[in-house]
Amino acid sequence: MKKILITDKIHSRCIEILEQNSFIVDYKPGITNQELQQLIKNYNLLIVRSATQVTPDIINEGINLEVIGRAGAGVDNIDLDSATRNGILVMNTPGGNTISAAEHTMAMMLSLCRNIPQADQSMKQGKWEKKKFSGVELSSKILGIVGVGKIGKEVAKRASAFDMKIIAYDPFLSTEAASKLNITLVSFDELLSQSDIITFHVPLSSETSELINENNLNKLKKGVKIINCARGGVVNEKAILKGINDGIISGAAFDVFVDEPPDDHSLIESERVISTPHLAASTDEAQEKVAVQLADQIVQYFKDGIAAGFVNGLAIQYSGNEKLKPYIELANKLGSIHGQTLEYKCSKIELEYYGDYLLDYVEVLSTSFLQGLLNSFSDINVNLINAKHIAEERGITLREIKNNDHQDYKNLIRAVINEKEFLHSFEGILSGNNIRIIKVDNYKMEFEPQGTIIIYSNIDRPGVLARAGVILAEHNINIAGVSLSRINKGAAALTIMNVDDNVDEQLAVKLREINGIDKINFISLE
Repeated sequence: MKKILITDKIHSRCIEILEQNSFIVDYKPGITNQELQQLIKNYNLLIVRSATQVTPDIINEGINLEVIGRAGAGVDNIDLDSATRNGILVMNTPGGNTISAAEHTMAMMLSLCRNIPQADQSMKQGKWEKKKFSGVELSSKILGIVGVGKIGKEVAKRASAFDMKIIAYDPFLSTEAASKLNITLVSFDELLSQSDIITFHVPLSSETSELINENNLNKLKKGVKIINCARGGVVNEKAILKGINDGIISGAAFDVFVDEPPDDHSLIESERVISTPHLAASTDEAQEKVAVQLADQIVQYFKDGIAAGFVNGLAIQYSGNEKLKPYIELANKLGSIHGQTLEYKCSKIELEYYGDYLLDYVEVLSTSFLQGLLNSFSDINVNLINAKHIAEERGITLREIKNNDHQDYKNLIRAVINEKEFLHSFEGILSGNNIRIIKVDNYKMEFEPQGTIIIYSNIDRPGVLARAGVILAEHNINIAGVSLSRINKGAAALTIMNVDDNVDEQLAVKLREINGIDKINFISLE
């Protein structure tokens, strides 16, 4: 049974669902990172929200970790690179808090425009400052949305109901999709210069860090209002304060901060700033949704092999596709055969795909090939999560070639390692549901890549195969299948045998000594 550690407060439904499905759950909200580092080796899964910082040190200690689950959308508190390098899946719950975050954004927008928090505070002090807190309408104002994902779309829908004009910057949103949401796509600079209100709905990354900073303050429309309910660091907090003090920004609303809780309160203390302590997803409904969603995703993955919500290991999301599974296995075995026949350092790989069906799944197929290849000689466990990362670390470059048609086969994978190794090219197909290798280098042949395989090149003359058969018989090893091929009579020939048992070193030595055999490889595809 899988053991799960939960280190942040989470809705009880998450624990109930996991325990009902035979997971062992330890609920320890509020433990320190030092305690977590000591305990993590005992668990297969770690569940967090935003408080726990899952550092490289914690991940490296998690020798049994398979999955890190985040009950929420962001994963910036999890070291994704370390998790990927260690072959650990990172899962989040996109969409579970979408409505709550969108509604919080609208609440911030209305509060900014109508000075509601300031007016409330004034009233609590016994004052009646009606003129001081006069506001502006949302109607007819230009709203600039940076990032039109799930939350950005819901904000756009609600802003449309207030009769706002909506513009957006999102390089991944098509013009057609934007039009359906009554959104006009613009460049980022155009958004800065045209918007009366700007709201951010993007994850924090190197590309989205400090989208507003001191260098582009002068591009903002004077009097603009800024809202950040996304991630701390998406805008530069000091630049926003400077923009307020310089009269460029008329107000700002922050739910998220670079440091949480913030050490520097200068922005928060500004009378033109509204702030909340990371509350956008903090509704009863959202907390239950993300907790249930995460538990369901974990159960689906471990019970049914259905992968959902993963932010790394893209390839593994297709591993449950029954039609694709044989091709994933084919790619993996092509990689394993290559890995077990290498004689020189592998640095350049070329994978050629034929057939319209395969072209949609190149990512998972290439990753599966690398997994098979690297597991043949790597000292760490390589899986569909970390295969590409490990290949890059080893300096291996991969070129993928896509072709619609092959002259003889509907779908075919050709794998080439462009070095001086023995048997550097293999081609594979599916025959029904059976995997077949149908070409090795320039030799046309067919064999099933399973069990123990002996591959050798030899001078094309009588007696070589017979002698190999005698030696195998002497060691009580049965030949399950043989495939032979030659290019020209008298030239080098290639022989591939499927045998029923593993080849030990003593047998390997005797086979290598057969007169006429040039190179020989022993492959295990258990």
